[in-house]
Amino acid sequence: MATVHIVGVPMDLGQARRGVDMGPYALRYAELGAVLESLGHRVVDGGNIPVPVPEEEEVHNPRARHLHSVAATCEEIYRRAKACREEEGFVLFLGGDHSISIGTVAAVAEGREIGLIWVDAHGDFNTPETTPSGNIHGMPVAVLTGRGPDALVNVGYPGPKVQPAHIVLIGTRDLDAKEREALRHSGITVFTMRDIDEFGMAAIARRVITQFHALDYVHLSLDMDALDPEVAPGVGTPVPGGLTYREAHLLMEILAEWGRIGSLDIVEVNPILDRRNQTARLAVELTASLLGKRIL
Repeated sequence: MATVHIVGVPMDLGQARRGVDMGPYALRYAELGAVLESLGHRVVDGGNIPVPVPEEEEVHNPRARHLHSVAATCEEIYRRAKACREEEGFVLFLGGDHSISIGTVAAVAEGREIGLIWVDAHGDFNTPETTPSGNIHGMPVAVLTGRGPDALVNVGYPGPKVQPAHIVLIGTRDLDAKEREALRHSGITVFTMRDIDEFGMAAIARRVITQFHALDYVHLSLDMDALDPEVAPGVGTPVPGGLTYREAHLLMEILAEWGRIGSLDIVEVNPILDRRNQTARLAVELTASLLGKRIL
């Protein structure tokens, strides 16, 4: 059993659709803390990091909207997460949009080589030069490998945070044209929904474990739009044909048995678009599976 440090980041500056700033509240309302305590964990909830709201911000760069505010928030995430890391235990970050991972990964990766499992319908490998929207939540994987604005790449400390060979994308099914081409030449491993259909989630999870066998620490970043909208409707950018309820739980259960996951992002929960907090409740269930809940 572990101490679980919870850090809320109610940020929706990285995308254009309001609502994901309420994600941390929805997850707590779904009894996240109580569920983890029922598994025997000690839960330390540090509250939320203050984040500017889009209405108070000017868009100075339409190719990277709210760049400076996103970078400043990620710096604060880095500082808060680094403090949690020094206290040891498992760190759980509640988003917010996926741009929060620029700060979370910077903190957990500092001074060591880590693996990064990115469970997401999207590649998040755009840059200001390739993005069709200018939304930074579509850029964090690129940023973490050193591609993108200096203000984001250098969050926490200068330079890339994770080697491309140590990044795996799971559940990918919606890529922009230039993003697709960049991913093909990136060295990142991508398991699309076709791969999951063809080989099955268990085989994919085992391949990830094999790929990361030499690493002692792996960070998991879970975008709830990786799941099919039928089971996770409360997300800002839903894409049909995603992970099923059981595929997502199976991935968490296998990773739990492996024991190398040291931190987790839960992002893109949008209660405004949800049905009776269904998506937040599912996110809590998946977190429980990752942190030790078993069927038998």
